Amino acid sequence: MKTTTEKMIAKKDGAIGWMLFNNPARHNAVSMEMWKAVPEILEEFGRDDAIRTVVVAGVGGKAFVSGADISEFGEKRHSREATLLYNATVERASDALLSCKKPTIAMIQGYCIGGGLAISLCCDLRLASEDSRFGVPAAKLGLGYAYPGIERLADVVGPSFAKEIFFTARQFDAAEALTMGLVNRVRPSAELESFVNGYAGMIAANAPLTVGAVKLCVGEYVKDPGKRDLAACQAAVDKCFASADYVEGRTAFMEKRKPVFRGV
Repeated sequence: MKTTTEKMIAKKDGAIGWMLFNNPARHNAVSMEMWKAVPEILEEFGRDDAIRTVVVAGVGGKAFVSGADISEFGEKRHSREATLLYNATVERASDALLSCKKPTIAMIQGYCIGGGLAISLCCDLRLASEDSRFGVPAAKLGLGYAYPGIERLADVVGPSFAKEIFFTARQFDAAEALTMGLVNRVRPSAELESFVNGYAGMIAANAPLTVGAVKLCVGEYVKDPGKRDLAACQAAVDKCFASADYVEGRTAFMEKRKPVFRGV
């Protein structure tokens, strides 16, 4: 598919949709046009029933995303109005990732800094290479960091590690990130893409309705109790039990074969 910018690549590989940040000269720093393209790509992936899993990655092998493209801040964030527009564009991109109904995986290789870390936290899983580096340098730049981003980080690593990441503003290696629970798995750099392909394929082969119901329920779990839509959770569970895939899963188990799920 085509996007509004060559700096974002969308491609389909079987049941896996790949969204690639393609600005390697700037360690995949995200420009305004790149932020705008994120919802476009995810919307198209969402319409394609053949895509079961979405992988988000950076091009070049040296960075997932190193943050926002600061070189354009003078133009894009020169006034309060311009800053509000910029922030709204970033928020739409983040919301598109967070609300994606399909499982999302951040494939992290190299730098995952600032806005890059924020993007990865909008994904369901984070799979990283051993040479990855993580950090939020806001305290070194004097930036204020809005509550939603802090909440997403604290939901993943807990309040104490979230404070450490922000207070020190230093870079953490992959081993530290794994200890904090910031990433799910770490692999040698040369093995990462193959591992991610296998993991994404494993998820894609499972029952989409079940995976979707779990994603919905976990998403409601992390909300404030008064804002949880438990009726929607139960409806998603009921849909699983009423599906042809549930019949297929039981039949395949009895016949000792791999099930073929269709998402219905």
